[in-house]
Amino acid sequence: MKNAIKKRDKNLPKVFVMLSGGVDSSVAALLLKKSGKYDIRGAHLICWRDNCNQYQREAVYAMLAAKKIGIPFYLFDLEKEYKEKVFNYMISGYASGKTPNPDVMCNREIKFGVFLEKALKLGTDYVATGHYVKKLKIKNQSTKQIVLCSAEPINMGSGQKSKIIYKLLKAKDASKDQSYFLWTLTQNQLKHSLFPIGDFTKEKVRKIAASHNLPTAEKKDSQGLCFVGKTDFQEFLEKYIKTNPGKVLNEKMEKIGIHNGVQFYTIGQRHGFKIANNKPQYVAERNLETNTLVLAENRTNPLLYKNEIEVENINWISGNLPKLPLKCEARIRYRGELKSCVVGNIGDGISVKFDSPQWAVAEGQSIVFYKNGEMLGGGVIK
Repeated sequence: MKNAIKKRDKNLPKVFVMLSGGVDSSVAALLLKKSGKYDIRGAHLICWRDNCNQYQREAVYAMLAAKKIGIPFYLFDLEKEYKEKVFNYMISGYASGKTPNPDVMCNREIKFGVFLEKALKLGTDYVATGHYVKKLKIKNQSTKQIVLCSAEPINMGSGQKSKIIYKLLKAKDASKDQSYFLWTLTQNQLKHSLFPIGDFTKEKVRKIAASHNLPTAEKKDSQGLCFVGKTDFQEFLEKYIKTNPGKVLNEKMEKIGIHNGVQFYTIGQRHGFKIANNKPQYVAERNLETNTLVLAENRTNPLLYKNEIEVENINWISGNLPKLPLKCEARIRYRGELKSCVVGNIGDGISVKFDSPQWAVAEGQSIVFYKNGEMLGGGVIK
């Protein structure tokens, strides 16, 4: 494969576009090909074979899209790495009572981890995806700011050197923005990444696909776990985590029902347990030691809200710790509203104080920080 890649146009930067089998990545490849600035080839990552029909269908769509666009197509078998780095992380997280985000880990460990490393070893310069996000490349001449060693030195002509740093900005289409899932990326990963559809709306992307007769033009968006697809999530987890029935309690600590094991529930969840009445009730507390759930009767119950949270495993996109305290906005779930907050130091992590109480804050989920349209970084909720 390496020789085949190197034999292509030597004068253009080489790009592997991750073709998922959906319309977004197909249009990303098309736009890069039409720009004439890159030597493009498509790559489809096989990470999960348990749903045989689904993974084969996505691979076929990806192959047909590559053929229509007129680019070489390659399959990469990353199932072993996916199960080790993403699937096991997710299962161990749920088993310990957390609510992990496998899509974030998939981006960090697989798309911009294992695959990026393989692509670079094969002689490519960039990988590209169909993520709705914008990348900004800027020259930094500040002597006060420390830039990662992965940044590229630029000769400014005056004996002074500048460096390139990369920022991630929210996508033009706010309803599709996927910057939330990319908070773990480093400067080196961004240096080798392209996001061609960040300046387009979903509607425009579909129009482009239709006008070029791409086979993915009318294909529905994928849902569910990264590379696994749509599934009954609790049923999926029960294949790998043993059920352990326990008590469901009300706020007075009275038994009102039963559940299958606290590991299968997250804060704010209102389904999946058996209770005596049909009133809307939400998981407010989980106790691993006693294997009990405590429910709150309505969405506005104070038990479901937090003003301050602690965060660990922090990554700042710039590679630099910003000056704290930092006034910014944060999102605690994908497509959740941005909420004003102040980020401060606390031990080995950070604390986040919100201007208003936040609903259903779940341990293990990602919190992502923004300021003036820029995604600054994020961490994992403790």
